[in-house]
Amino acid sequence: MPRYARGKILQLINDHTPGNSALKGKALENAITYCFERVPGISITKRNILNISGSQEIDVAFWNDKKDNGFPFLPDIILIECKNWDAPVSSAAVQCFISKISERGRDFGILIAANGITGEPSELTQAHYQVAMALSKKVRLIVITTNELNRLISTEELIYLIKEKLTELVASGKVLYET
Repeated sequence: MPRYARGKILQLINDHTPGNSALKGKALENAITYCFERVPGISITKRNILNISGSQEIDVAFWNDKKDNGFPFLPDIILIECKNWDAPVSSAAVQCFISKISERGRDFGILIAANGITGEPSELTQAHYQVAMALSKKVRLIVITTNELNRLISTEELIYLIKEKLTELVASGKVLYET
């Protein structure tokens, strides 16, 4: 399996001008693109795509050829929202991404949240509640933090991380992540 260059993910995440939130978000998008494009079967990357009305943007979308040593368990199109925020992502922002996924006829998305999401996982409050309720609409959303990204050394680890998160989400209804 392809390995990630040591320190490259952290370098990409931090490659922005302090105080510039737009560049901070783009830096996280660059890190995600770096991680996912190395997974076998990821063949097309689209970034910052607006819907037809210009009212919603998808940060990153990948085409997934479902290679056996890649993401055969994920849909053909993977939508990703990047939130390189200093605070946990709010329930309103999580619900907005869930709506984007659903409105595009998709059933899966990944939220890259630098500091996780709001609420208490064990009690399903705030943003955790939004993720749990999305399951009833057949929308699966997993959350990956920048700390989790920084620990990755290979695409094999990214694949395992996503499998682990999906299994926990569907089996328990809870979002699994480490801050």
